[in-house]
Amino acid sequence: MASADKDVLPELEAAPASLKSAVWKYFAFPVSYVASVRVVDRNTTVCKMCYMRVPYPATGNTTNMAAHIRRHHKDVDLTGKTSSLVQPTIQSSFVVKLAQTSARAEAITNAIGLFIAADLQPYSVVENTGFKHLISVLEPRYSIPSRSHLTTKVLPSMYEDTKENVLRGLSNAELIAITTDGWTSRATESYITVTAHYVNNEWEIESPVLQTRPIYESHTSDNLAEVLQEAVLEWKLDRQNTTIPVTTDNAKNIVNASNAAGLSPHIGCFAHTVNLASQKGLGVNQISRLLGKVRRVVTFFHKSTTAAAVLKAKQEMLQLPPHKLIQDVATRWNSSYDMLTRYLEQQAAVYSALTEKDVKKNAKDLITLSDQDVTVLEDVVEVLKPMKTITTLLSSEQQPTVSMILPLKHSILTAMKHSGTDSQIVKDVKSAIATNIEGRYSNPSLQQFLNESTALDPRFKSLPHLDDPSRKEIFNNLAEKIIQRHPTQDPGQGTSQNPPEDPETAASSEGSPPAKRTTLSELFGDFYSTAPTTPTTPELWPDVVKEEIELYRMAKVISVDANPLKWWKNNEHQYPNLSKLSKHYLAVQATSVASERVFSTAGDIVTAQRAALSPDNVDILIFLKKNLKI
Repeated sequence: MASADKDVLPELEAAPASLKSAVWKYFAFPVSYVASVRVVDRNTTVCKMCYMRVPYPATGNTTNMAAHIRRHHKDVDLTGKTSSLVQPTIQSSFVVKLAQTSARAEAITNAIGLFIAADLQPYSVVENTGFKHLISVLEPRYSIPSRSHLTTKVLPSMYEDTKENVLRGLSNAELIAITTDGWTSRATESYITVTAHYVNNEWEIESPVLQTRPIYESHTSDNLAEVLQEAVLEWKLDRQNTTIPVTTDNAKNIVNASNAAGLSPHIGCFAHTVNLASQKGLGVNQISRLLGKVRRVVTFFHKSTTAAAVLKAKQEMLQLPPHKLIQDVATRWNSSYDMLTRYLEQQAAVYSALTEKDVKKNAKDLITLSDQDVTVLEDVVEVLKPMKTITTLLSSEQQPTVSMILPLKHSILTAMKHSGTDSQIVKDVKSAIATNIEGRYSNPSLQQFLNESTALDPRFKSLPHLDDPSRKEIFNNLAEKIIQRHPTQDPGQGTSQNPPEDPETAASSEGSPPAKRTTLSELFGDFYSTAPTTPTTPELWPDVVKEEIELYRMAKVISVDANPLKWWKNNEHQYPNLSKLSKHYLAVQATSVASERVFSTAGDIVTAQRAALSPDNVDILIFLKKNLKI
């Protein structure tokens, strides 16, 4: 007996009414087409329940068919009269299950594994009644694998395949930077996540999450350094004659661990730096006291349903937006900023609600703000506005490169300069922020790296925050690095003598209406502009390099809203040596947000119901969620 392809149901023709045997309820003749002519094969029958072919002798003997039913469909009764036979149920029609090794079954199993990884579903989903019903409707012949099969076979296999793809991408990168950060799961287990960053051949930044490993020992620099060194070895991140830049928060242990692991330069996360500086501003005594007052009022309205209902009614009466008051988180300065701005927006409704009899009796200990307090808060909110803008920018940017750090730092220091109209409290806040941030990124070698990164970003290459000798030194350093990498080169492989017209800049000079100013435009305005110089005539290889750099400096600065990697992709042929160098620098991240984003993913994986997940499974699920491409 030969089995038909179970994935393609054959066309069948029912037996003629003259054939009275009970088996004909379950068998029919197969139909085929020869030269578009329909042909019925009377020498073979097909089981309607499992589509297996059974020979049918010319004598009309049904023994083969009856034997097949007794052997494969034991729930079918052929002993009764023909008239008493019952129509087979859907379940009995699909008794023969797909083999787990069949292509169809393996495809469904892999799809279930992908569903679990991509949508953060628990392994136990395969045991849920609704899921089982869904699969039985879609493919009744499929047997759902156990959760242990998924955890030990399916997901690990998907992990290995995806890991190969990630390693292949990493192997093609000339330089790789990393970010890393730590977090604690609901099961109070500590983890450290490592994310890689590199610019691919299409001038796009790739950011695969490499690993999420548990930390069982104390978080000393030596223990963290060991984890980082193992990551470098496992993922083959080392490159000849280069070091691996790393971006982390400013905690001492991880900074020391990065140095101990041989990773350099170490870049402190700029978002964390802005947070620390802003906390200093909010920590000024008078501001801290005002924050405490506002915090108590907000907490009261959050806890009292009566007060919240009265506040909503007052908002409607005063025609204010129906916004809830925001409760801040002590460790996140921007939440305090949001709390203050929302309070100032709703202060009229808050005052009115607190005077209501039903609210007032429960709000005796609350101290409302005076008009002078409100004025101080309004001034402070205005001072902190650039910090909020930068924080939002760093959080929303998919890939904030290290080239943005010094321009953003300069922007903050400029905004924090005292003006003649500043009150003393405003001066104190500005001084606290400026003092904290001015000392950041002051290490000479790190500062040189950051300045070189900024110079290679066509948005900021004019380096207006530096004087002329410093600018010249930065570009001379870049020339030296190119020459050191390639001591000898054919001068014929030089650069174009005419600086290219940047398409993004050219578009703005054709009289088209100006585009709406974005966050970056508001921060930097027209500060970054071209500082042209006269190119030299190349003779030797070092002169060719210098000529290329001079041509680059003469090119128009692109809009701060433009994509620097896209610019380099379009102008790579004009600056073949600088473009290679820019790939190294512009892959480095200004923040560790890429690793921090894993925390929210991890929170959806290690839930209260899944707190017992093993660290290996946590690593696999996070890795697949971040790297698996459907």
